[in-house]
Amino acid sequence: DHSKFEIELGRIKKDKGVELDADLSVDALKEVCAAYLNVYQREVGEPFPSRPREQLDRAIRAVFESWAKDRAVAYRRINKITGLLGTAVNVQAMVFGNMGQNSGSGVAFTRNPATGDNEFYGEFLINAQGEDVVAGIRTPMHIDGIKEKWPDIYEQLMGIRQRLEQRYRDMQDVEFTIQEGTLYMLQTRTGQRTGMAAVKMAIDMVHEHLISPKEALQRIKGEQLNQLLFPILDPQAKLQALEAGHQLGVGLPAGPGAATGQAVFNSLDAELWKKQGKKVILVRDETVAEDVAGMWAAEGILTSKGGMTSHAAVVARGWGKCCVVGLGELNIDDANKCFTIGGQSVKEGDFISLDGSTGELLLGQVPTTPSPVIAGLLHDDANARDNEVYKNFVEIMDWSDRVRRLKVRANADTPIDAEKAVKLGAQGIGLVRTEHMFFEGERIWAIREFILAQTPQDRQKALNALLPLQEEDFLGIFNAMGERPVTIRLLDPPLHEFLPFDEAGQQEMAHRLGISVAEVKHAVAEHKEQNPMLGHRGCRLSISYPELCVMQTKAIIKAALAVESKFRIEPEIMIPLVASRKEFDFLARIIKVTADELIKQKNSLLRYKVGSMIEIPRAALLADEIAKSAEFFSFGTNDLTQMTLGLSRDDANSFLPNYRDKKIFAFDPFEQIDEDGVGSLMKIAVSKGKSQRPDIHLGICGEHGGEPHSVKFCHDLGLDYVSCSPYRVPIARLAAAQAVLASEDEHADLDVDDL
Repeated sequence: DHSKFEIELGRIKKDKGVELDADLSVDALKEVCAAYLNVYQREVGEPFPSRPREQLDRAIRAVFESWAKDRAVAYRRINKITGLLGTAVNVQAMVFGNMGQNSGSGVAFTRNPATGDNEFYGEFLINAQGEDVVAGIRTPMHIDGIKEKWPDIYEQLMGIRQRLEQRYRDMQDVEFTIQEGTLYMLQTRTGQRTGMAAVKMAIDMVHEHLISPKEALQRIKGEQLNQLLFPILDPQAKLQALEAGHQLGVGLPAGPGAATGQAVFNSLDAELWKKQGKKVILVRDETVAEDVAGMWAAEGILTSKGGMTSHAAVVARGWGKCCVVGLGELNIDDANKCFTIGGQSVKEGDFISLDGSTGELLLGQVPTTPSPVIAGLLHDDANARDNEVYKNFVEIMDWSDRVRRLKVRANADTPIDAEKAVKLGAQGIGLVRTEHMFFEGERIWAIREFILAQTPQDRQKALNALLPLQEEDFLGIFNAMGERPVTIRLLDPPLHEFLPFDEAGQQEMAHRLGISVAEVKHAVAEHKEQNPMLGHRGCRLSISYPELCVMQTKAIIKAALAVESKFRIEPEIMIPLVASRKEFDFLARIIKVTADELIKQKNSLLRYKVGSMIEIPRAALLADEIAKSAEFFSFGTNDLTQMTLGLSRDDANSFLPNYRDKKIFAFDPFEQIDEDGVGSLMKIAVSKGKSQRPDIHLGICGEHGGEPHSVKFCHDLGLDYVSCSPYRVPIARLAAAQAVLASEDEHADLDVDDL
């Protein structure tokens, strides 16, 4: 271990009364060598090898073995690097930067990797090897210092910088050594960069005629673009927190940006504290639909369970809310409102901070910095729109929109979400989850009355209370979207999600509805299912309770009729969890009878579509039958992945990392479409659907709709649109353009003027 040698070096420097390694005399360096050899023999149990060939063999073997080190494995997993068999070894002559005051070593970038500015950016040390620069043992100097000490060498570096960028047409990360006044270039490679720098460099290099717009679009990764959208933890404050040992753990980075607030442990407290003007982080083992209000009130969400498409992750991404999930080391004590992790205890009211980009949980209040892009797009901030980051983002989006074929919609459940989606570039809504509307304010009580109703009359009374509320929501969404298409999914989740499972919630429900606690408990038990994801949900609910379908259809059509004088609107009503044409036809008939009657009463020419989600394997296999009735398909790939692979998206994270480590899975199938399995079913559904209805409209509304690899697959499959969370819309726009450029040559000669 390096530290064991550092202890000996520090001891000898102290004995000799010197601060710098270079100040040690020849005799002192001989003492250091002897001490190092003793450390090796003590730790390894044998003398350090003295034969050069054996030293070289061991060095080569060490490089090969580094491939399997934990940090190398983790790096490949994080960066999704797969299919490689190992690393290579170069054996070459060395030059030395530690041969006196006329020697040195440095590391530099041909442009600033943090900001993208066109400046030579790096550090160097006099009388040192390259390892000394990067290891942090000594404090290096800025690269500009070479200009003063060795002006001729600095001019050589500037010339090499230009030659490298002209040759590789990208920012380079270089290492160099100066040995007794002679400059040697050791290596060059394409440099890592932040999202801000990636976008700026791509645009600048187009305007410098170094690359084409096609190359610029292909060069920017979705996650890099994502970094431009969300607030981040202040870098300096985060560094100070890390140096102070305040990192508590690392989970899955499920929601964007960063958040800091006081820890609370249930939804009610989150809402209450929010009303008191406090900023909170909601900490849960996992979230359920009933937590939606508390999740909305919180600055961020932290869970010990769940994966990247768990309830917490999906909802948080839809709202652009910071979220870290699956932090398994988190031991949550709901009764005492505290959690422990790594020997550290955090109680209710203590400040914690989340980094949604890295999954880090930090102790304390780490301030955040807003994104100029979001400030300019969503908050109409004129100053933000003057910011170069905002302007660069807009330019890349403009290029992307001119190239792509796929349309990009958003998953949005409220008028506010819809407005946000439009500002982020959405061309419509691909999924309105109507059940999310039932959780706000007093609405939860109306749906609970519906669930507990014993007669059709009582059920209708509850639905009558919900109808104007749903109509108002749809009216707001239609107004926000104008003539853009809107796809509305009928009620999907099982009814038990609307019922309280805790004692206090059940007592409150009994009091509000004027019934006994025993009746509430009976209803909860009656609606509990062993496997609710495969139970009484989706179209099965409306088949059991047709009046539910009638109410939702009325709300949609009445809202559409109210705005048809302003917009040419054609609402798309989507039936979820269909497994057969008979299910679809049963509900389509109810929808059409209800809608046509309302349209006739208004003497309107309003048009609407009725389509199906394809989220059950059987529906994909029988898509030709369903397409005889359905006017459009939307692939619900979250459930289609669950049912095809036999995995629970909320529980699979307990073993999926192990599967990836053992190379059984190359990626998380809930993040990226499993093209071999789920993708094959989608291909079947597209082919069979078009065989019966050549003009059938095809889209995807699962979380995969905002993942770049999945967007390309949807492009190649011939879908008409992808739909994703509002904050993923820009990524999908870029990915859709990249899909065109990857599969066609027609845009190969695009230049700035063309775009």
